[in-house]
Amino acid sequence: MPLSLGEFRYAGRRLMRAPMFTLIAVITLGVGIGANTAIFSVVNGVLLKPLPYHDADRLVQVSHVAPNLGGTGQNLPLSDALYFTYRGDNRVFDEIGLISDGDATITGGSSPERVRSLTVTDGTLSLLGAQPTLGRRFTADDDQAGAPPTVMLSYAYWQRHFGGDRQVLEQMLPIDGVPHQIIGVLPRDFRVLEYDPTIYQPARLDPARAQLMAIRFPALARLKPGVDIAQANADLTRLLPLAFERYPGGMPYDRFRQTGFAPALEPLKQAVVGDVSTVLWVLLGTVGLVLLLACANVANLFLVRAESREREVAVRTALGAGRDRIVGGFLTESVLLGAMAGALGLALAYGGLQLLRAIGPESLPRMSAIGLDLKVLGFTAVISLAAGLLFGLLPALKYGRPDLLRALKEGSRGGGGDRARFRTRNGLVVVQVALALVLLIGSGLMVRSVQSLQAIDPGFRSPEQVLTFRLFVPEAEVPDPARVIELERQILAGIAQLPAVSGVGASWSVPMFPRRMDAPISVEGVEADPNTLQPPRRHNTIAPGYAETLQNPIRAGRTITWDDIDNRAKVVLITENVARAYWSSASDAIGKRISLGIGGDWHEIVGVLADTRSDGVSQEAPATVLWPLSPDRFGGQPIRSMSFLVRTTGDPRGLQRSIEQAVWAVNPSLPLADVRTLADLQAQSMARAAFAMVMLSIAAVVALVLGLVGIYGVISYVVAQRTREIGVRIALGAQPGDVRRMVLGQAALVTATGVVIGLVTAALLTRMLTGLLHGVKAVDPLTYAATAVAIGLVALAASYIPTRRAVAIDPATALRADG
Repeated sequence: MPLSLGEFRYAGRRLMRAPMFTLIAVITLGVGIGANTAIFSVVNGVLLKPLPYHDADRLVQVSHVAPNLGGTGQNLPLSDALYFTYRGDNRVFDEIGLISDGDATITGGSSPERVRSLTVTDGTLSLLGAQPTLGRRFTADDDQAGAPPTVMLSYAYWQRHFGGDRQVLEQMLPIDGVPHQIIGVLPRDFRVLEYDPTIYQPARLDPARAQLMAIRFPALARLKPGVDIAQANADLTRLLPLAFERYPGGMPYDRFRQTGFAPALEPLKQAVVGDVSTVLWVLLGTVGLVLLLACANVANLFLVRAESREREVAVRTALGAGRDRIVGGFLTESVLLGAMAGALGLALAYGGLQLLRAIGPESLPRMSAIGLDLKVLGFTAVISLAAGLLFGLLPALKYGRPDLLRALKEGSRGGGGDRARFRTRNGLVVVQVALALVLLIGSGLMVRSVQSLQAIDPGFRSPEQVLTFRLFVPEAEVPDPARVIELERQILAGIAQLPAVSGVGASWSVPMFPRRMDAPISVEGVEADPNTLQPPRRHNTIAPGYAETLQNPIRAGRTITWDDIDNRAKVVLITENVARAYWSSASDAIGKRISLGIGGDWHEIVGVLADTRSDGVSQEAPATVLWPLSPDRFGGQPIRSMSFLVRTTGDPRGLQRSIEQAVWAVNPSLPLADVRTLADLQAQSMARAAFAMVMLSIAAVVALVLGLVGIYGVISYVVAQRTREIGVRIALGAQPGDVRRMVLGQAALVTATGVVIGLVTAALLTRMLTGLLHGVKAVDPLTYAATAVAIGLVALAASYIPTRRAVAIDPATALRADG
């Protein structure tokens, strides 16, 4: 049934004559459409759009699994030895490249600048198809160990620091105290996955120093045409024994095989998106329910409007208007309302995306790909049309063929006996109550989940009073390993002298923002089967003051002192879960000795610290060994990148400038990086759950308001339609309580039906939230019961005014009005 332009003009004039109805309908639908558009734009940008690289479907992440290592054996990256083996002998890749995210210090300006740096092998940028805006990419010669240092700049840094000067290729850039030749500038919109570095540097790995078990490099590859992931996994599995032949040392191959170590490639897009898809699909489903609820609400409004026009429709029908023209008139109005709501929804979606960018977790990938593109605009157009047809179809079908005799006789007043009208409107309100209940339960589950996360003891106290930052001491700046520790000690002492500083410490890895090193330990007196793989333990290196600054409880013994470091004492700390694994209590571990791996130096356990949830509050606390700061802890090299922790008596951000001055008083070439409070890091670890909670709560509030409006509307309608009946009842002696029970009974019946349907629906749908919940089950009796009671109270509140109106009906007036 085609709709003409004239029909739309006529529909527009009718809507203009009912401005309040039009405004309420457009706003109600616009909120639902806007929410759906905003979330779909995120789903589209994150999940549906291909990666912005040539032949992106052939790009894979090269990683491994070791199932017998438990939770630590997932998504294991490459070592340099595996990289050299895979690159030289594979039969499945066009190219393979490594990446390593880090920091670098740029000097030469008014003050040192700490920037993000991405280290890549020479094949990384070429396999991603990066074409420099200026200059060239890294070559194999740039990537050779001992080659002259070179660097590429991001477009933003080139513009900001060099003003877009095209002569920049003739300049040198001092990085970590070493001059680097600038060889190129990357395009404005180019990014390597989710990294956003300022500069790019070649990895310059040395095959002569490659270590097979130092698995620390994320790797990308481009599959050859016609090669699938299963074939690629099989080919890399073939190369594993070859890697052990070429790079002996470390774990024996037979023991290595016990880990179940195997290649586990996955499409690069899937690796980038990770498990965030669950959150996004849940949110899209949630706002879809909000749109259905909005349609039900507007459908109720449309029914009221259609009933008021029943006599008009009957007259038109009697004068010869066909059913298709009557139905077309209703649908024209509804489609026009849907279009107007769609325009409003787009404006709301634009604002909603700004809100999403502000409150969305940092871990949400591909944020740069999110926007209102043609696909999103098409989605908005489709749901606007669908919504218009959905809420307009019911009154169109119901009143498109009127009962002429009854309609011409009764007109717009209706009759108290028209049960069909009540059933239709009641059915819509039942749907609203059910949908609102589902959304409220989902929101309630996420609220309880976040509360559960907040109640977890992370292993430290008052994180909002602890400022963290990282310092890197370049070898070109301080070549002497012993001097590195002395410099870090002076910085700690200088910060400790600042007013309002109550504690200061340092560690290689800071809680909630960990750098991971996992390796087995040996325990003196505990015989380990040489043919059995030992569980890995987390390792960290700390300076004195670490536990005290974190207020990490000491379960037994003591912490590390500067005397231990000065005397190079063979001492070590462990966390309580390590003590439980080998001894009956924390105190029993004191005095025992452990070593790193097999055949390492024995170190005496002098202290046991409370378990710390270093990987985030939602993850179990890793069993951790904490070694004292040493100039030759790993591989004979000092740790040049340490995280500092400063506890203050007030807001630590106010001391940032003073802390910078204390650092630069020791060495003016050391900028602070990743400055944030420990509370910020803790909140970041809960960001995904908190994000889902906020979004579901917003949807639930909207649903609750729409449900309240729906219940109020249907009860008001019942009272208006039954005015004569109520007047007769009162005239025959009915008491106010009788009328009150009649009206509230109607509300209770509608609400109870919606609650039952909603509870059943929620029990089925909230299982999708399982992966997002912590400390609460998807079917949680307390949440379900509390939400059902809340809906009942809302229904009672929504029925209050119509009930008062019914009780106040004057029988004489009601009977005269009917006559």
